[in-house]
Formats: sequence, C-alpha cells, structure tokens
Amino acid sequence: MKTINQIQDEIIEEFSAFDDWMDKYSLLIELGNELPPLDIRYKTANNLIEGCQSRVWLQADYEDGKIIFYGDSDAVIVKGIIALLIKVLSNHTPEEILSADLYFIEKIGLKEHLSPTRSNGLVAMLKQMKLYALAFQSKS
Repeated sequence: MKTINQIQDEIIEEFSAFDDWMDKYSLLIELGNELPPLDIRYKTANNLIEGCQSRVWLQADYEDGKIIFYGDSDAVIVKGIIALLIKVLSNHTPEEILSADLYFIEKIGLKEHLSPTRSNGLVAMLKQMKLYALAFQSKS
C-alpha cells in the first residue's frame, strides 16, 4: 500500500511531463473520466459539497479502519480535481488523512491555474474529506 506522499509524488511526476496548462487540463479531464460513476443513491443533497460552483458529490465509507471515498461532479475539470483528491486520500486511515500535508496541489500549480470559484471548491472538497476523517476517527 502506497503512502499519501508516494501517491502525491507520482501525481507531481505525471503532471510535470506537461509544460502547457492546456495539456494539464486534458490530464485532469482524463482523470475525471476514469473515475467510476457514483451510484445514484449517493447523489443526495447530504453528499453535495457546499461552496462549489458546480455540483460535487462525495461519499465516504469506512472499511477495515480505512476511509474509501467516492465522488462525482457535473463539471469535467471539477470531476478531475475530485478524482485527484480521491486518488491521494482514499484507502487511508483517518489519522493519515488528517495529518496529510497535501503539497501536490501547490507543486503541480493547480491552485494558481484554477478560477477563484474552482479554487474555493477545491478547498471545500478537502475540508469535507477531512471532516469525514474526523467523524470516522471519533467513531473508532
């Protein structure tokens, strides 16, 4: 099982293959398209993330001490962003998620290339994932 930092380093390497941001956006969209479709029963108001301009759903399940995240969005770039966050944080313990330093966002230049509303959405998605981690941590 890879650590959160090993996964982040792989993502940084993947993105550093491209100089042009249009290519990086294409990679993001591709990642979003690879995300398994979210079961319709999870597309509820409860799973909608507040603070995102487009609709983003996030479902978290707790299995064997690890959190498994599922997500979807009706916007292709945003779906790519949630796919990235799921790739990094899913399948880790609440403690690992809560103590993770997500440096890949800065390193791949994601924040500076997102519109302010998408950037706020990214922060909202991260916050929601950490809230799930806190909730599961207090249960265990």
